Amino acid sequence: MTPSAEPREDRVAQVRAFNRFYTRVIGVLRAGLLGSPYSLAEVRVLYELDQRPENGIEGSELRRLLDLDAGYLSRILTRFDTNGLVRRQTYRGDARRQLIRLTEAGRVAFAALDKRQVESVREMLAPLSTEQQATLAEAMSTIERTLTGKPADRAFVLRAPEPGDLGWVVARHGALYADEFGWDATFEALVARIVADYADKHDPAREAVWIAEVNGRPAGSVFCVTDADDPTGRTARLRLLLVEPTARGMGIGDRLVEECIRFARRAGYSRITLWTNSVLHAARRIYERAGFTLDEERAYRGFGHDLVGQDWSRPL
Repeated sequence: MTPSAEPREDRVAQVRAFNRFYTRVIGVLRAGLLGSPYSLAEVRVLYELDQRPENGIEGSELRRLLDLDAGYLSRILTRFDTNGLVRRQTYRGDARRQLIRLTEAGRVAFAALDKRQVESVREMLAPLSTEQQATLAEAMSTIERTLTGKPADRAFVLRAPEPGDLGWVVARHGALYADEFGWDATFEALVARIVADYADKHDPAREAVWIAEVNGRPAGSVFCVTDADDPTGRTARLRLLLVEPTARGMGIGDRLVEECIRFARRAGYSRITLWTNSVLHAARRIYERAGFTLDEERAYRGFGHDLVGQDWSRPL
């Protein structure tokens, strides 16, 4: 566990500034949320009650969930009761305890509020690009995970590349390999040539790219192309396998390689090859799990270092 640290004054000020900004954006300071007759606290009470349609909720539990002063919550519930939005009854014969449920009128009122909130968020997001929306959503998730300790969502999807993804493949290869292995710009240049060749003249029936996406953002890639060293055209080549450091441990690398192999088999190839380097230990383990075997290795000078290149292959 990372040890706690005394917060710096500038960071305290930045959090306070963000709080002021966001409460203004969502209208917390207005008398009624989104033009409704209900405050934010009242809307949260309605939300919690709506989540329990059958059994209701005990008043003490509701107060604990919302961290509200008992007197303040009592005044909210009294108002709701007067307006026919909630029904309160003694809980299991104990007059000190109350069970609270929404009435049908309360559910109708909350449904209208919920719809208005969805529309408000859509309006806030609409001027943003897809990438900006993803950035905002991920930033919000990061804040929640950081403050609560909740683990990150481990789901991912594989998809075809979209505009900008091929450039992302080049940029992330260059940046990650420089950071993790100290490789120079000649490696990024090699990746750029591979990507450019694919973009210029690939055969969609026999060549493909997959992008792994986590929380709406690219997190990995792999290419399946025809191996130019086989004049028969019966050999595929796996290239540019990449998984972002923040997405490692989710099984993305294995899934990308599996998809590449399945595609190569469907496209009619009888064998698939790849070239890698001995320092890429995590990648080697992925290839071994997928059934690849090492055919040959040789020392060379490349990307600013003395390396050992490796050729791997497997039948399809």
